[in-house]
Amino acid sequence: MKKLAIIGASYLQLPLVQKAAEMGIETHCFAWEDGAVCKDVANYFYPISILDKEEILKVCQQVHINGITTIASDAAVPTVCFVAREMELIANDFEDAFAATDKYMMRRRFADFSVSSPRFVIADENYTVENFRYPLIVKPTDRSGSRGVKKIEDPADLPEAIKRAQKESFTHHAIVEEYVSGLEVSVESISWKGKHYILTITDKVTTEEPYFVELEHHQPSLLSQEIQQKIKSETLKALAALKINYGASHAEFKITSAGDVFAIEVGARMGGDFIGSHLVKLSTGYDFVQGVIDIALGEFEEPHLHNQQAAGVYFLCKETEHLLPVIQHSEKYKEIIESEITDATLHAIQCSADRSGYFIYQAEKRFRI
Repeated sequence: MKKLAIIGASYLQLPLVQKAAEMGIETHCFAWEDGAVCKDVANYFYPISILDKEEILKVCQQVHINGITTIASDAAVPTVCFVAREMELIANDFEDAFAATDKYMMRRRFADFSVSSPRFVIADENYTVENFRYPLIVKPTDRSGSRGVKKIEDPADLPEAIKRAQKESFTHHAIVEEYVSGLEVSVESISWKGKHYILTITDKVTTEEPYFVELEHHQPSLLSQEIQQKIKSETLKALAALKINYGASHAEFKITSAGDVFAIEVGARMGGDFIGSHLVKLSTGYDFVQGVIDIALGEFEEPHLHNQQAAGVYFLCKETEHLLPVIQHSEKYKEIIESEITDATLHAIQCSADRSGYFIYQAEKRFRI
């Protein structure tokens, strides 16, 4: 039986553990016990921080794993790559893993490879935005889920926004960028030996400023083919810049009203919010989660996209309170295939953790509420 190490044990990793079990693979899951919903699903669970790569390596060597992976977790990526390097398993290079998890390093790579992206600066003690065009956007360099992100219109508000972003950052670093106004999309891809397969483009709906938390994801994109080709071209350049040669990737873009495409960030992992774990298979027929496992075990097969249906997810919060009766009575909608209320209280939303529920749909065309 093949043995797969999975870094992380939250609900994000649950589809990965379940798919591996379905494939007859022995799973070894690493994470702190708090929130580790995979603890009772994986074959083996180890209460070790996903950041403790040396300790995880010791265990992986002792049990002789055949592959290692994660989905939808930026923080787990360097550990995956470190263990894979030390055990001569399949993953991206350890040094490159940091460029895909640190927004400042990523921006520098984009600049070196002429990837279209916003002007930026690291918010250190000597930073200046003297020649930047407002509004600006402030972000932690190493977090996802819109944590610590804020749009700044007034220069007087910038220092406080930087402090907030630094507080949210694991490394206490923040980046300041020129804000790009426009539509948001992400590109879901899988790579093998440096060849990139673009699976689909996801249209996004977010809250208004200043926090821009994602409320909806829909596949396939309704953008024009011309714009989609621009997005795909920039995606391939960005993946080359970050040297994402193996596994899933999730690239986020903004498209201006003039049709200009800007890369916002790229993760060397599957998109969260059910994008990679659920929506890709629903909209294309390709089992993205199995593809990630196959790559970790060296058994990759070229994707075949054959479904071509619409799929998406809507998230519940105070701003989307109109979704509550839909989720409560989801059995009335043939399009809804999964729904859950995760918090009885509806919160005003500042990051993805403030969301209180969701529903996932599949339909012949985009399902609108």
